[in-house]
Amino acid sequence: MKIGITCYPTYGGSGAVATELGIGLADRGHEVHFISYAQPFRLSGFRERVYFHEVEMERYPLFEHPHYTLALAAAIHDTAVRESLDLIHVHYAIPHATSAWIAREMLEENGGAPLVTTLHGTDITLVGLHPSFHPITRFSIMRSQGVTAVSDFLKEVTVRDFGVPEERIEVIPNFVDTELFRRGRDPCHREVFASADEKIVMHVSNFRPVKRVVDVVEVFAGIRGEMPAKLVMAGDGPDRPRAAERARQLGVERDVVFLGKHGAIEELLSCADLFLMTSDRESFGLAALEALSCGVPVVGYGVGGLPEVVPDGEAGLLVGVGEVGEATAAANDLLGDVRLWERFSGAARAVAVERFGRSCVLPRYEEYYQAVLGGSR
Repeated sequence: MKIGITCYPTYGGSGAVATELGIGLADRGHEVHFISYAQPFRLSGFRERVYFHEVEMERYPLFEHPHYTLALAAAIHDTAVRESLDLIHVHYAIPHATSAWIAREMLEENGGAPLVTTLHGTDITLVGLHPSFHPITRFSIMRSQGVTAVSDFLKEVTVRDFGVPEERIEVIPNFVDTELFRRGRDPCHREVFASADEKIVMHVSNFRPVKRVVDVVEVFAGIRGEMPAKLVMAGDGPDRPRAAERARQLGVERDVVFLGKHGAIEELLSCADLFLMTSDRESFGLAALEALSCGVPVVGYGVGGLPEVVPDGEAGLLVGVGEVGEATAAANDLLGDVRLWERFSGAARAVAVERFGRSCVLPRYEEYYQAVLGGSR
């Protein structure tokens, strides 16, 4: 198949998964065309059957703000015609599904490549719920020939809040490259962050309020009170200063490393001992899945789709939102018992490989594409 993929190219779960999906499809013999305003951050080096088409933004004095939605629609249309795309797959409903619908309307005389929209999370639980966006979000979803959601939780929310018929949505989870994300990688940077007797606790996110990164620091302070440890915070965002200030207040600032945005997360996770995810909303939890693939148990808040990814009491320990004390106790239990940690680590890796490995999930997308192309969705 010739497949057009549109996603946000910046750091974030939807862009990461969309890029890995395109790379995986190309490895399986399909031709993939990425269409976005910048090259996706995980798309590096030459890859056979993978192409990138940059959305050109023209600035005119008449327009106070650039019209990205229209420019993207034009780019999708032009790519679909020029490359004879069989299917258009957009990730994140707003504005990608809307732009793709416009492109398909322009393609109508040529038959129009069918549109698949994948819902990732905040496009449904936050942005799409805003009164000014709700009608167009629902419209764009309903005009898609195929709709997928990354978790049962997200499907249920979409059905409830947008009135989308349940049978219209196929749940296909996010996935992980288990060969890339694994323990024992080389290079491993463990000695850079911690001494041999220290545990490495890790958190990866965009540091938005929903991630509750201050809770991460507070849990870590509780861990640090029980054993030597370092906290590695990868990513950046508006709440980073608050997290740094909280670390200073708790007296652990020397044991907290803020790395900023990092493009090779697999090099970091491969040497971590514990992953903390304290979001108060999480439609899936891709960073947690990548940690599991590296044999890193997860401690976090059991909300949204995270329990579908992290089996509680098996590959991690999940507590209620804001229960910092319970999360700290859970973390100390895991880190303080070698045999318990090894059991959880092994189970984490097994969950990633057996349920969320690339070879498990990619065929589900291929089957779904075929169903959409055959008109059975």
